[in-house]
Amino acid sequence: MSFKSALKETAARIDALLDETLELKAAPARRVVEAMRYASLGQGKRLRPFFVVESGRIFDVDDQPALRTGAALECVHCFSLVHADLPAMDDDLRRGKPTCHIAFDEATAILAGDGLLTFAFEILGDVKTHSDAQVRAQLVLELAAAAGHAGMVGGQMLDLEAEKTQTHDRSDIEAIQNLKTGALFRFALEAGVTLAKAGTGDRLAMRTYADRVGLAFQIADDILDIESTPEQLGKATQKDADAGKATFIDLLGLDGAKARARTLVDEACEALEPYGASAGNLKDAARFIIERKN
Repeated sequence: MSFKSALKETAARIDALLDETLELKAAPARRVVEAMRYASLGQGKRLRPFFVVESGRIFDVDDQPALRTGAALECVHCFSLVHADLPAMDDDLRRGKPTCHIAFDEATAILAGDGLLTFAFEILGDVKTHSDAQVRAQLVLELAAAAGHAGMVGGQMLDLEAEKTQTHDRSDIEAIQNLKTGALFRFALEAGVTLAKAGTGDRLAMRTYADRVGLAFQIADDILDIESTPEQLGKATQKDADAGKATFIDLLGLDGAKARARTLVDEACEALEPYGASAGNLKDAARFIIERKN
């Protein structure tokens, strides 16, 4: 199956899984579940769950455990977007539609984000995700670490603080993005290793790919913020520049940033060479990341 077909199929399966598990009819607090569904269903490309599924396929993991792990990861990602879109942090539009706090209200959005975060661990802890309790516990631990103060949340904090300092070098920006974006990417790619109980060499290869792709993703975002329109992106553009944050383009120039992204993609693909054709979709995903238009 081609990369684009596989990405679309994974997105549809993740939507179906979340639709089934986030049941509205059984919810005692209906409004918060409505907001959780609004923030998570039919949203985005589902790139992170795609990484989980494709990394799992390299190691012969069945799709069902990988899809459930991917759905948990997507809940964390959507939680982060709901909270990052709140007035204290960001915007009123996300993917071309009103953000959760606009569609509902701020209090409901905060609770919906909380609900999505905790629901992620409910999914991972369920025996349906993996029959081995030790594997489930490891997934919970790894996702908690990737999402928390030493991962995504820490990166978001550093990103907010960067608005105040106004002085940054490449290592500063890479450190922020390795946490803010890269931590969830690393979980996604290493999840296949965890589900398969594969070895440390496999984990290193997946981590190398994830780290390179994570930085390439952020560089591509910085480029899109300059070259795309709000209509193409579905959200406001050039907000980082307006906030005084340094970007890869500030440090490397537009052409230099594009060249750096291409180098990172080449390095990511090189890390997957030992896996041959089974890693084809992941290699195509790395190229897609720097060629996408939104």
